[in-house]
Amino acid sequence: MAEGRTFIAVVGAGAGCCDDQVARIAEAVGREIAKAGAVLVCGGLGGVMEAACRGASQQGGLTVGILPTNSRDSANAYVQVAIATGLGEARNALITRTADAVIAVGGEFGTLSEIGLALKMGKPVVGIETWELAKAGQPSPAIRRASSAEEAVKTAIALALSHQ
Repeated sequence: MAEGRTFIAVVGAGAGCCDDQVARIAEAVGREIAKAGAVLVCGGLGGVMEAACRGASQQGGLTVGILPTNSRDSANAYVQVAIATGLGEARNALITRTADAVIAVGGEFGTLSEIGLALKMGKPVVGIETWELAKAGQPSPAIRRASSAEEAVKTAIALALSHQ
Protein backbone atom coordinates (compact mmCIF):
# COMPACT_ATOMS: atom_id res chain seq x y z
CA MET A 1 0.00 0.00 0.00
CA ALA A 2 1.50 3.27 -1.15
CA GLU A 3 2.66 5.43 1.70
CA GLY A 4 0.61 3.43 4.19
CA ARG A 5 -2.73 4.24 2.55
CA THR A 6 -5.29 1.62 1.68
CA PHE A 7 -6.78 1.77 -1.83
CA ILE A 8 -10.45 0.78 -1.97
CA ALA A 9 -12.20 0.34 -5.32
CA VAL A 10 -15.88 1.14 -5.52
CA VAL A 11 -17.60 -0.60 -8.41
CA GLY A 12 -21.19 -0.51 -9.56
CA ALA A 13 -23.58 0.50 -12.30
CA GLY A 14 -22.97 3.48 -14.53
CA ALA A 15 -25.25 6.47 -14.96
CA GLY A 16 -27.96 4.68 -16.96
CA CYS A 17 -28.50 1.87 -14.44
CA CYS A 18 -27.92 3.45 -11.03
CA ASP A 19 -31.11 4.28 -9.13
CA ASP A 20 -31.37 6.86 -6.33
CA GLN A 21 -31.12 4.32 -3.50
CA VAL A 22 -27.94 2.76 -4.91
CA ALA A 23 -26.48 6.23 -5.50
CA ARG A 24 -27.14 7.18 -1.86
CA ILE A 25 -25.39 4.02 -0.67
CA ALA A 26 -22.43 4.65 -2.98
CA GLU A 27 -22.13 8.25 -1.78
CA ALA A 28 -22.11 7.06 1.83
CA VAL A 29 -19.44 4.47 0.97
CA GLY A 30 -17.32 7.24 -0.55
CA ARG A 31 -17.69 9.37 2.58
CA GLU A 32 -16.67 6.45 4.80
CA ILE A 33 -13.63 5.68 2.64
CA ALA A 34 -12.47 9.28 2.98
CA LYS A 35 -13.14 9.33 6.73
CA ALA A 36 -10.95 6.22 7.04
CA GLY A 37 -8.10 7.96 5.19
CA ALA A 38 -8.21 5.47 2.32
CA VAL A 39 -7.94 6.28 -1.39
CA LEU A 40 -11.07 5.71 -3.49
CA VAL A 41 -10.43 4.06 -6.87
CA CYS A 42 -13.17 3.68 -9.47
CA GLY A 43 -13.94 3.70 -13.18
CA GLY A 44 -14.28 7.48 -13.11
CA LEU A 45 -17.60 7.84 -14.93
CA GLY A 46 -21.19 8.36 -13.69
CA GLY A 47 -23.64 6.41 -11.56
CA VAL A 48 -22.12 4.58 -8.60
CA MET A 49 -18.66 5.88 -9.53
CA GLU A 50 -19.74 9.53 -9.46
CA ALA A 51 -21.79 9.12 -6.29
CA ALA A 52 -18.89 7.48 -4.45
CA CYS A 53 -16.45 10.15 -5.62
CA ARG A 54 -18.89 12.88 -4.56
CA GLY A 55 -19.13 11.39 -1.07
CA ALA A 56 -15.35 11.06 -0.75
CA SER A 57 -14.83 14.62 -2.00
CA GLN A 58 -17.29 15.95 0.58
CA GLN A 59 -14.99 14.53 3.27
CA GLY A 60 -11.76 15.74 1.66
CA GLY A 61 -10.80 12.27 0.38
CA LEU A 62 -8.63 11.39 -2.60
CA THR A 63 -10.42 9.97 -5.65
CA VAL A 64 -8.81 8.19 -8.59
CA GLY A 65 -10.72 7.42 -11.77
CA ILE A 66 -9.32 4.80 -14.16
CA LEU A 67 -11.23 5.71 -17.29
CA PRO A 68 -12.20 3.50 -20.24
CA THR A 69 -11.75 6.42 -22.64
CA ASN A 70 -8.77 8.19 -24.23
CA SER A 71 -9.64 11.49 -22.55
CA ARG A 72 -9.36 12.63 -18.95
CA ASP A 73 -12.22 15.03 -19.75
CA SER A 74 -14.68 12.11 -19.55
CA ALA A 75 -14.13 11.80 -15.78
CA ASN A 76 -16.92 12.83 -13.45
CA ALA A 77 -16.52 16.17 -11.69
CA TYR A 78 -15.40 14.55 -8.41
CA VAL A 79 -12.44 12.58 -9.78
CA GLN A 80 -9.22 14.24 -8.64
CA VAL A 81 -6.77 11.95 -10.45
CA ALA A 82 -8.07 10.89 -13.87
CA ILE A 83 -6.20 8.17 -15.74
CA ALA A 84 -7.28 7.84 -19.37
CA THR A 85 -6.59 4.29 -20.54
CA GLY A 86 -8.42 3.99 -23.86
CA LEU A 87 -9.00 0.34 -22.91
CA GLY A 88 -12.80 0.28 -22.66
CA GLU A 89 -14.04 -2.39 -20.26
CA ALA A 90 -10.54 -3.90 -20.10
CA ARG A 91 -9.75 -1.09 -17.69
CA ASN A 92 -11.72 -3.10 -15.10
CA ALA A 93 -8.59 -5.20 -14.60
CA LEU A 94 -6.60 -2.06 -13.79
CA ILE A 95 -9.19 -0.93 -11.25
CA THR A 96 -9.13 -4.23 -9.40
CA ARG A 97 -5.34 -4.59 -9.65
CA THR A 98 -4.89 -1.10 -8.15
CA ALA A 99 -7.21 -1.78 -5.22
CA ASP A 100 -6.37 -3.50 -1.96
CA ALA A 101 -10.07 -4.40 -1.62
CA VAL A 102 -13.23 -3.88 -3.67
CA ILE A 103 -16.67 -2.71 -2.58
CA ALA A 104 -19.44 -3.55 -5.03
CA VAL A 105 -22.61 -1.45 -4.77
CA GLY A 106 -25.47 -2.74 -6.90
CA GLY A 107 -24.19 -3.21 -10.41
CA GLU A 108 -24.62 -4.74 -13.80
CA PHE A 109 -22.40 -7.10 -15.85
CA GLY A 110 -19.41 -4.73 -15.77
CA THR A 111 -19.57 -4.87 -11.98
CA LEU A 112 -19.73 -8.65 -12.14
CA SER A 113 -16.56 -8.65 -14.24
CA GLU A 114 -14.80 -6.49 -11.65
CA ILE A 115 -15.94 -8.81 -8.86
CA GLY A 116 -14.66 -11.83 -10.78
CA LEU A 117 -11.33 -10.18 -11.58
CA ALA A 118 -10.82 -9.09 -7.98
CA LEU A 119 -11.55 -12.58 -6.65
CA LYS A 120 -9.24 -14.14 -9.27
CA MET A 121 -6.49 -11.73 -8.11
CA GLY A 122 -7.06 -12.69 -4.47
CA LYS A 123 -8.53 -9.30 -3.57
CA PRO A 124 -11.29 -9.19 -0.95
CA VAL A 125 -14.72 -8.15 -2.19
CA VAL A 126 -17.45 -6.65 -0.02
CA GLY A 127 -20.93 -6.25 -1.45
CA ILE A 128 -23.97 -4.11 -0.75
CA GLU A 129 -27.09 -5.02 -2.76
CA THR A 130 -24.93 -6.61 -5.44
CA TRP A 131 -24.42 -9.92 -7.19
CA GLU A 132 -24.64 -13.26 -5.43
CA LEU A 133 -22.36 -16.08 -6.51
CA ALA A 134 -23.01 -19.79 -6.65
CA LYS A 135 -21.07 -22.72 -8.11
CA ALA A 136 -22.86 -25.92 -9.08
CA GLY A 137 -25.93 -24.59 -7.27
CA GLN A 138 -24.06 -24.03 -4.02
CA PRO A 139 -23.85 -20.43 -2.70
CA SER A 140 -20.33 -19.04 -2.54
CA PRO A 141 -19.20 -16.89 0.39
CA ALA A 142 -16.62 -15.14 -1.83
CA ILE A 143 -18.43 -11.80 -1.61
CA ARG A 144 -18.62 -10.60 1.97
CA ARG A 145 -22.02 -9.05 2.58
CA ALA A 146 -22.49 -5.69 4.28
CA SER A 147 -25.72 -3.98 5.24
CA SER A 148 -24.38 -0.43 5.52
CA ALA A 149 -21.70 1.80 4.07
CA GLU A 150 -19.92 1.90 7.43
CA GLU A 151 -19.85 -1.89 7.68
CA ALA A 152 -18.69 -2.25 4.07
CA VAL A 153 -15.76 0.12 4.46
CA LYS A 154 -14.73 -1.22 7.85
CA THR A 155 -14.81 -4.78 6.50
CA ALA A 156 -12.99 -3.89 3.27
CA ILE A 157 -10.18 -2.12 5.12
CA ALA A 158 -9.81 -4.91 7.66
CA LEU A 159 -9.68 -7.52 4.89
CA ALA A 160 -7.22 -5.45 2.86
CA LEU A 161 -4.89 -5.11 5.84
CA SER A 162 -5.10 -8.84 6.58
CA HIS A 163 -4.22 -9.68 2.94
CA GLN A 164 -0.96 -7.68 2.87
